[in-house]
Amino acid sequence: MLENKDTSKTDISQLGEFGLIEHLTKDFKVEQKTTVKGIGDDAAVIESHGQLVVTTDLLVEGVHFDLSYMPLKHLGYKAVMVNLSDVYAMNATPSQITVSIAVSNRFPVEALEELYAGIKTASNIYGVDVVGGDTSSSTSGLLISITAIGQAKKDDLTYRDGAKENDLLVVTGDLGAAYLGLQILEREKQVFKVNPKSQPDLDPYTYLIERQLKPEARKDIVKLLSDLEVKPTSMIDISDGLSSEIIHICNNSKVGCNLYEEKIPLDPQVISTCEEFNMDSTTIALSGGEDYELLFTVRTEDFPKIKANPHLTVIGHMTHEKEGVHLITRANTKIPLVARGWNALENE
Repeated sequence: MLENKDTSKTDISQLGEFGLIEHLTKDFKVEQKTTVKGIGDDAAVIESHGQLVVTTDLLVEGVHFDLSYMPLKHLGYKAVMVNLSDVYAMNATPSQITVSIAVSNRFPVEALEELYAGIKTASNIYGVDVVGGDTSSSTSGLLISITAIGQAKKDDLTYRDGAKENDLLVVTGDLGAAYLGLQILEREKQVFKVNPKSQPDLDPYTYLIERQLKPEARKDIVKLLSDLEVKPTSMIDISDGLSSEIIHICNNSKVGCNLYEEKIPLDPQVISTCEEFNMDSTTIALSGGEDYELLFTVRTEDFPKIKANPHLTVIGHMTHEKEGVHLITRANTKIPLVARGWNALENE
């Protein structure tokens, strides 16, 4: 094998599979009381005090992320967020994750150290233990698969199928920013290809780019709802776009929905950037995806508990299944809602 001329980069083969895992995870500490055995054995051992919630996501280079503008540290952080968001969407609390990667030989050990630094930062902030995983070689770039394990009391768990007619539809935060952040980064990538010396001015888009490169899962909402003594009747996280997620809840719960355009929460930067790009902000909020906000339904009688909360916005209500799923526009016209969100299996 040819010797690596760049002495600052370490070839993965020098460490081997087990040596690589040990190297990348040597500083990971166990914090959760439920983690009986973490990394270093054939399997992790986790003690359960209620219902276990398990979710997994696969991120593939060239499909889910582009390393020309996604720093590896941010990618590691985001990969964790994608999974924790699904746990919070069950009204549960994540406690452990496993991390598996497949990587081609164009990545030195130092690159993977950056990736794992992001994973470690995320696990520290959100209080989850990294308890295992795997590494393998890849012929097509980088693949990351993270599995998250969470816990909840049986009575606290929230599914997609519990929404009832007249329930209120509520969303956390604001929508559309992550998609616009991606559009900005793609635009600057094209400019760079034409003129590699150009320096982009990204200051006007700070919030949008942060929402794309470093999203945050809504850890605060599970506690907030508990403190307010509100149990959602259904819940889902917004990864594929608002319209897709509403339709998921409606299909699973066998209800219809009226979503009010004027109620959809938008950040001022989303509104101004949509005007600059000549895009419709409602379309972006409905179909953009990757917001990792939570969408849920609550009983009408719980409205007084949530109405003044700055983190929550009531954007519609559930109707009889036969009425269908509709957007009520600002002009008070009724338009059938269509799922046009992200689909990883679509042909480009």
